[in-house]
Amino acid sequence: MAAKRSGVQSKRSQRTSASQSAHEPRSEPPLSLERIVTTAVELLDAQGVDGLKMRRLADRLGSGAMSLYWHVDNKEEVFDLALDSVLEYREPPQIAESRDWRGEVVHMLEDWRASMLRHPWSASLLPRRALGPNILSRLELLSKTLSRAGVADADMNAAIWSLWNYVMGATITRASFDLSDEDMAAAQQRLTRLSEHYPTIERSRLLLDNDWDGAFRKGLDFLLDGLAPGQ
Repeated sequence: MAAKRSGVQSKRSQRTSASQSAHEPRSEPPLSLERIVTTAVELLDAQGVDGLKMRRLADRLGSGAMSLYWHVDNKEEVFDLALDSVLEYREPPQIAESRDWRGEVVHMLEDWRASMLRHPWSASLLPRRALGPNILSRLELLSKTLSRAGVADADMNAAIWSLWNYVMGATITRASFDLSDEDMAAAQQRLTRLSEHYPTIERSRLLLDNDWDGAFRKGLDFLLDGLAPGQ
């Protein structure tokens, strides 16, 4: 995706100035790729994946729909750019190289999950979109950290996909679990009545446990214990 964009960048830059004066209202800031991506994220946050239409995006930008195509090739590229923009990872400042590999991994994955929860549409797009520079940088940093922790190259892909699947699953479950406290209490009461059939999950009060952050962190600890048990 990045190589493709760089290959057409000069073409776009040559025609951008002419298109702005010809197609954009003077009351609006100049149309740019950055504005398009920012506005696309706002539209996706408000209306979800199905709400992103090029005509609707152009209306929000105060431009003609055709003006967008001086900056992006199609709606699919808008999806790619919007997704990658919300997955940018800003590492915490560090005075010296940390020896706490687990802390680094936990921070990376908690930040990844938090980013997707702020933009719930991203979790549904990520498995089927081109991988942009931000998500690739996350995966590269994660791989380097796991390698430093002692994960062998032969096991690296399995480790990365295990953590990927864990973050994706936890995020999608949290974003889609939309029960009120009353609904959860009613479900637990029903489970109590059926405790003869489901004694273990009834005893753990599974349906009342809404400590999503705590469950995510504890489950992540289980995974990391398995990835580098000697650390």
